[in-house]
Amino acid sequence: MIPWLEIDTPFPDVSEALSEADGAPGLLAAGANLSPQRLLNAYRHGIFPWFSENQPILWWSTDPRMVLQTDRFKISPSLRKTLKKIHRSTCERRWQIRFDFAFEQVMRACAAPRRDSQGTWISEQIVEGYRALHHLGYAHSAEVWLDGKLVGGAYGVSIGRMFYGESMFARVPDASKIALAYLVHFLRQNGVRMIDCQQETPHLASLGATPISRDAFMHHLQEAIQYPQIRNWRPMSLFTD
Repeated sequence: MIPWLEIDTPFPDVSEALSEADGAPGLLAAGANLSPQRLLNAYRHGIFPWFSENQPILWWSTDPRMVLQTDRFKISPSLRKTLKKIHRSTCERRWQIRFDFAFEQVMRACAAPRRDSQGTWISEQIVEGYRALHHLGYAHSAEVWLDGKLVGGAYGVSIGRMFYGESMFARVPDASKIALAYLVHFLRQNGVRMIDCQQETPHLASLGATPISRDAFMHHLQEAIQYPQIRNWRPMSLFTD
């Protein structure tokens, strides 16, 4: 059994999350709401919401935790070639990398059905909650634009020197990886050493993400969130001319 949270009920300690033997590893609680205060409190304690349209709000703290160390992000030779092409062609204005220009559009693109059936967990309730976080300066998007159209992006939550990745999308090949490459570079330049990826997948592993214990994750998190917020969200060049 997991506890049901009322609006003012605090989260249980993450050590109380269900285990593999319980059938839902990482599930910690259900209920409450997705107010900015609740979401920020969750992220500060290593907890995140994840639930389907027909479910109550479910709160998780997985163990192990999938994370991407910003200095271990893998850029394949083909992706590096594409990134250099974008860098060289900025004067033509065909490609543009933007942060926070179309946050809600990025969320809705991530929510669109995909061939692998993933993405539909981003409900209207989720969009509303993270849109509120964005207005408060805690949720951000990295976007790839081609010929004036949004073709890829990623979004997540930023607290101090901790970034929590939520989802990515691509409408042209490698667009989500391009967005992630610029986001990782920006975060690294601003002292962020770790991106929370929450759950282990082969795709994340191919980008350099690795699982760590929840204890190790919490140790890093508690130190990282003590820093001031990053304020100047602007893409930085990946290459020097």
